[in-house]
Amino acid sequence: MARMGRPPLRVVVVGAGFGGLEASRALAGAPVSLTILDRQNHHLFQPLLYQVATAALSPGDIAWPVRTVFRRQANATVLMAEVTAVDAQARLVHADGKAIPYDVLVLGTGATHSYFGKDEWAAVAPGLKTIEDATAIRRRLLVAFERAELASDESERRRLLTFVVVGGGPTGVELAGAMAELSRHALQREFRHVDPRKARILLVEAGPRLLATFPEELSDYATRSLRRMGVEVRTDARVTNCDAGGVSLGDERIEASTTVWAAGVVASPAGSWIGAERDRAGRVVAGPDLSVPGHPEIFVVGDLVTAKDGKGKPIPGNAPAAKQMGRYVGKVIAARAAGRPAPPPFAYRHQGDLATIGRRSAVVALDGFRLKGLLGWWFWGIAHVWYLIGFRSRVVVSFEWLWSYITFQRGARLITRLEPRSTTQQAPPSGETAAPGPQAPQRAEATARPGG
Repeated sequence: MARMGRPPLRVVVVGAGFGGLEASRALAGAPVSLTILDRQNHHLFQPLLYQVATAALSPGDIAWPVRTVFRRQANATVLMAEVTAVDAQARLVHADGKAIPYDVLVLGTGATHSYFGKDEWAAVAPGLKTIEDATAIRRRLLVAFERAELASDESERRRLLTFVVVGGGPTGVELAGAMAELSRHALQREFRHVDPRKARILLVEAGPRLLATFPEELSDYATRSLRRMGVEVRTDARVTNCDAGGVSLGDERIEASTTVWAAGVVASPAGSWIGAERDRAGRVVAGPDLSVPGHPEIFVVGDLVTAKDGKGKPIPGNAPAAKQMGRYVGKVIAARAAGRPAPPPFAYRHQGDLATIGRRSAVVALDGFRLKGLLGWWFWGIAHVWYLIGFRSRVVVSFEWLWSYITFQRGARLITRLEPRSTTQQAPPSGETAAPGPQAPQRAEATARPGG
């Protein structure tokens, strides 16, 4: 039955990630009153976040204000607020002291880093999910080279120039490859007392091979490519301890100035807000239309949901899957608001797996064919530029990549917030406070803002 003569359907979307963004866009022109909530004011293109962490791109190249994205969508209201609870019985979203009523709720709150019960490691081994994470990692990398140039003790210098990436999935592989390019090419002629090319970069994976979801031949190619770039690849190696001075792999101790965590994720607590059934990673078990069983007015999308494709395989937690989910849920809601029949159950279309290893090297696995090396690298680059929002971002990122390819330079190597110096402790993550180091007084400097 059509909703003629009735107020528009009140739709609240929590999270402006890929899923939430696509769901909201799909509701343009629908007879709904749409409210989009996010604790940040920007949408982030996470697949390129590692390039911000390794100084290849600036935050503003891969993030866009949510208000700008929806400035022409008349039925959309954007609120920068952090959701703390959902009252599913009263149909209220609680955010920053405000209760927002809804008829339909879309939860796309994503995931965060999983330390497998060792949450204390987060302070010394940051993950990579936000702009703040990326700029903090970038700062640690660049500061390590600067302090190695000043160090007089050779063992301390080696520690400063040792970098560990934990996790051999696409994020870990891309981070390790980008770190190698930064040290081997971009920095090689800029220091006088240290040789950045001698930096030790370790990629640690607990499983038997890198890129476990890729075909084995592409996994082997990625491993060989990383080793040619100078990355030390350790498979079947589990981190047993992680602290400010390095990591332990069983009985082996590796002294390192910087550790980056790319080993696992856990869903946001949104599932607990509505009392939904969840898996071990906190993801909500959804119905065929991505609604929550028992709550047909609540939908879940992206990394927050666990679902299977038509072949019974788990749907991956990547950007294409989140976009497809969001687009589908938007169509379901639009049909409901207009009184039309709902579309058939959600069907995921796998668009392939892509991972870049470094300069002129990437692996691509699509239905029917596989690419690697230079051809895979071009395909990877074109695909990522295509998914960026807005013509300006596509032009800027393409130019930055072309400039880096020709000159081997990185254009975003700014240290925007210097932590207190210490030869024994790693700099804490952005937003944390450390005691002044023994060699220098504490310094107060401006903190870079997200997107800036």
